[in-house]
Amino acid sequence: MRRFLFLCAGLVCASLALTAQLSLIVLDTRSWGSGSLPQGWQVKVNRGTPEISEDSDSAGTFLHLKSHRSSYALERGLEVDPRQMPYLTWRWKVTKLPDGGDFRRASTDDQAAQVLVAFADRRVLTYIWDSDAPQGTMQSASSIPLVRIYAIVCRSGWAEANRWVAESHNLAADFERAFGRPAPQVKGIRLQINSQHTGTSAESYFADVVFRSTP
Repeated sequence: MRRFLFLCAGLVCASLALTAQLSLIVLDTRSWGSGSLPQGWQVKVNRGTPEISEDSDSAGTFLHLKSHRSSYALERGLEVDPRQMPYLTWRWKVTKLPDGGDFRRASTDDQAAQVLVAFADRRVLTYIWDSDAPQGTMQSASSIPLVRIYAIVCRSGWAEANRWVAESHNLAADFERAFGRPAPQVKGIRLQINSQHTGTSAESYFADVVFRSTP
């Protein structure tokens, strides 16, 4: 009887371990040292001068990006299996949209905030806060040779600006919807801001970027 009880207890523990939520925090500004970037991240500049800082409020610390006719990003290489952790969650806030920005035209392809996820097959999903493209728009946004980019407009315009907005997206499902095949390994993530095409300015904030097994 005692042996049976130990066996049952072991099965319960195994079940709990299998059903426990998996998560990988990829942006943790709580450990951000003064004068340095969050651990594991690096700046990639396409044009202009990056304006990157750490700020905080009652909810904690966060990344603060400004763009003046510039285009740059913070990116981080990583390995994530979307079969185990298909969800990507984050918080963001936009306080300045690039006037006239619209990803659907190359001449106006500026956004106050983007979250780009790169996969092993050189395909990319980009979740954007666009100035003009309607929320829910989903279409190809490829402009780089040999790289296929698919854009998803999460937020649009000023309706939700000037406050924190939480996002949760199923990467695996979005990838299959975009490219018609199962999602391969995630190889990197990028947080981006740009206003060079419209010659304007943009400002945004990011916090709590996490890959998860459940929403």
